[in-house]
Formats: sequence, C-alpha cells, structure tokens
Amino acid sequence: MTRPKLQAPPGACDTHMHFYQGRFPSAPTALFTPPDAWVDDYRALQQRLGLDRVVVVQPSAYGLDNTAQLEAMAALGDTARGVMVVDATTSEAELDRLNSLGVRGARFFMLAGGAVPWDILEPVAARIHAFGWHIQLQLNGRDLSQWAALLTRLPCDLVVDHVGRFMPPVPPEHESFHTLLNLIDTGRCSVKLSAPYEASVTGAPDYADVGPLARALVKAAPERMLWASNWPHPGWTVKPDDARLLDLVLDWADDETTRKRILVENPARLYGF
Repeated sequence: MTRPKLQAPPGACDTHMHFYQGRFPSAPTALFTPPDAWVDDYRALQQRLGLDRVVVVQPSAYGLDNTAQLEAMAALGDTARGVMVVDATTSEAELDRLNSLGVRGARFFMLAGGAVPWDILEPVAARIHAFGWHIQLQLNGRDLSQWAALLTRLPCDLVVDHVGRFMPPVPPEHESFHTLLNLIDTGRCSVKLSAPYEASVTGAPDYADVGPLARALVKAAPERMLWASNWPHPGWTVKPDDARLLDLVLDWADDETTRKRILVENPARLYGF
C-alpha cells in the first residue's frame, strides 16, 4: 500500500466518502450496491493518508435510508460529519435529529440512480437553510448553465462535487466552467477537488484533462476548495490509489498555505469541526 508524498497537516479532512454493508438493503432506485466497506476499513485508509476528519456522504445505493451512514458516523465520533439525503416528506423533527447527529448538508445526486428530483431541490434548500446546512450537488457539469438561475437563488450554500464532474472534461474557457466560476463568485459555492477519474478521458495518474480545471478553481477561490477521496470508489472494479489522489493536491495547489486551506481550514468552517 503506497503512502502519499503529501504530508497532511493536523486536522486534514476527507470531505466525501461512503460506507456500505450487506445488512443494509439497497434502494429500489439503486443501479448497483458496492461490496462491504466499513468503519475499520476506512480507519486504515485514514491512517495511511494521515487524515483526521471525515464527511460521510449518503450514497445513491441507499436512497433515502440514511441508516448505514449514520451508524458509521456514530462509530467515528466527533471527527465525523455527514451529508444525507432528505426530501419534501422529511419532517422538521427528523431534520433536527439529523442535525444533532452531525449532519451538515443535503445531497442531490442528479445522475442515474439518484433518489431525489430537481423539482424539490429549491424547497429542500429553503428548509435546511434554518439549520445552517448546504446543498451538495453532483451532476454532469456540462449541464450547469441550464440550472444556474436556480442554483444562484438558493438561500443556502452550495457544494459541487468532483471538480464539477464535466463529462467529458471541458477546457477552462468553456461556458459551463465559467458558470461554475460565477457560482463561486457569489461567495456561497464551494467545489470538491475529488474523483477526477469519474470524468477523465486521459486517465491516471495525472488526469491531465481534469487538472487544468482543478488548478483554475484553486487559483480563482482557494478559500472555497475542498478535497475528498470518494472512497471506496463505488462502481469501479479497478480502484484508484488513494495516496495518489491525495498527491494530486501537490499539483493543483502550489503552496503549503493553500493546501492547508483546502485540507483543514475550509472544511472546518463549512462542516463545523
């Protein structure tokens, strides 16, 4: 098992990963359910990468049933926060309970297998704003322009997954990438520098078609960038090397001060560590 060249600073946070275990049933909307990946497995990864904090994200495989992720979060204790899936039927009491358990955002996975539709995003955002939560959004970044008006008027913060997940990647001059930059300019949008393999055509180890986008994002707003592993890389039979994914930060962010912002300070502020 390789170790990263990057020495993670104290308080470094992985802002996007998932847990799976066979005793939890898959949702009817799920396209697949990955093999078991549980708390002890993830702790081993944390130790290998030198990470201290984690944000547990509800995967599409479990739909609206957040039980597995909440159980794993409880096992990890106060070093964990969560982003779960809620909808228009989720009660205020349930939102309050989730908040007390460390949940800090509502996930909208707008690709095949997602559990919630676009038409409830704005109403859900209005409800979670009272708790200080954000909307976490994953979509094909090439579609950002058509949703820009809705995303700009959200009352809460927005977090966009996986370097925007432009499929296939676009050049930094592309209209849809400029839409992402405009969202960041509102001061209420962050981006996860994560899972370049989900969109890349050129592939590992450098993901040369995604790297220019990541570097442009860091240059534009280092205070709005986050890093994540996307462990255990659901849907991928050949898994990327997590150490190499962390080392991409060395290429995407030029100096130690910026890397500390991305790994420690930005997630601490957003997730309340």
